[in-house]
Amino acid sequence: MPTFSQSPVYNLKAVLKETGLKADVLRAWERRYELPQPNRTPGGHRLYSRYDIETVKWLIARQAEGLSISRAVRLWKESVEAGADPLAEIALASAHPATEQPSAMDTRIEILRHNWLEAARAFDNLRADEILNQAFAIYPVETVCTEILQQGISEIGNDWYLDKASVQQEHFASAFATRRLDALIAATPRPTRHQTVLAGCPPGEQHTLSLLMLTLLLSRRGLKVVYLGADIPIDRLEETTQAIQPDLIVLAAQQLSTAATLRSAALTLQGQGIPLAYGGLVFNRIPRLRELIPATFLGDTLDGAIQQIEQLLVSPAAYSPPTNGQEAHRTLVGLYQEKRPSIEAGTFKELEAVRLPTEYFGEANYFFGNALSAALELGDPDFLEADMEWVRRLITGRGIPQETLASYLTAYRRSIARELGEAGSPITDWVDSYLARNKIAQT
Repeated sequence: MPTFSQSPVYNLKAVLKETGLKADVLRAWERRYELPQPNRTPGGHRLYSRYDIETVKWLIARQAEGLSISRAVRLWKESVEAGADPLAEIALASAHPATEQPSAMDTRIEILRHNWLEAARAFDNLRADEILNQAFAIYPVETVCTEILQQGISEIGNDWYLDKASVQQEHFASAFATRRLDALIAATPRPTRHQTVLAGCPPGEQHTLSLLMLTLLLSRRGLKVVYLGADIPIDRLEETTQAIQPDLIVLAAQQLSTAATLRSAALTLQGQGIPLAYGGLVFNRIPRLRELIPATFLGDTLDGAIQQIEQLLVSPAAYSPPTNGQEAHRTLVGLYQEKRPSIEAGTFKELEAVRLPTEYFGEANYFFGNALSAALELGDPDFLEADMEWVRRLITGRGIPQETLASYLTAYRRSIARELGEAGSPITDWVDSYLARNKIAQT
């Protein structure tokens, strides 16, 4: 492994000029932490090696990420005690420069993101870790999180959607990003501000990456963030809120089904007088859902969410009463849930009778049934439109004929008509309308 030269050839003035550090700060580091450890001339003047200079740069980079100098030194010494060289990755990059050195910062980030994604696709944990280490040594934590981790996960998720990446590759990348974010949160200095933010996902929501990233970035701003994670029952969320009395509650949902549980949680928490904010992919895909949530929408970017949260901590917003949708559709939810097993069994039998492959229909019943229940609870079957468009493009990208979706929906419609009769007309009318709008032939 290439290493930086340890021959002492640089004087103090050269080190200060290259690193931008003040002389008294550098001397304090040497005295208190024994980093760096320059040689001295017979006359007592310090002489630094290239390794010493890169050590100072490494410590400065860790400070830029939000670590105290004492914590940065501990990380350095822990790495050395484990037999690793903290500068090894930087030395390797300098020994083998790319044939084309991009000049723009955003291009460099794009290259690191591409390399990280390639490592994730190859299930190469060590290489993925090395690339992120390099990125964190160059850029602030916020930049790496948004430009590499967040955008990278979005890209590999889109590749899965287009059948260009496997679900295993997408899960590997997400799990890797989650572990790295957990480590960064653990290394974040103690809160310096008095406000507390409670963050969690409503019942049924398992996708936590965006909320975990928001937790990290808020923690780095000095806030105390109580992160509850995925799938929090509403009664537990209410108990925790009462116990810690946060200054703000932040909830995140990514799917239609969990938009419904988020709404229920928001309505339950409304009486506690604590500001509530929310976000998530589903509210970007279906903006009309925002009218149903008695809370502040955080926007569709992390930067925007952070600015909105800072504003809410200073000046809490007053919420308008949410719209309720069509109450008749809400009363249908209980009947549909009661008859759902029979509806799904009837759908399966009908598809089996016409000899359509049924291996995917168990998953289809789970997904469609949950989405349909949520749309009815939210007061409008039309909320299904965005989800069905997503499914339609998904199966087309995998070479599955659209007629398969039409056959499934038609069989499901007939089963609902048999089991629910006239009461199920809001659902059957929506299926008829969807098939007609999208010009998908029924069978």
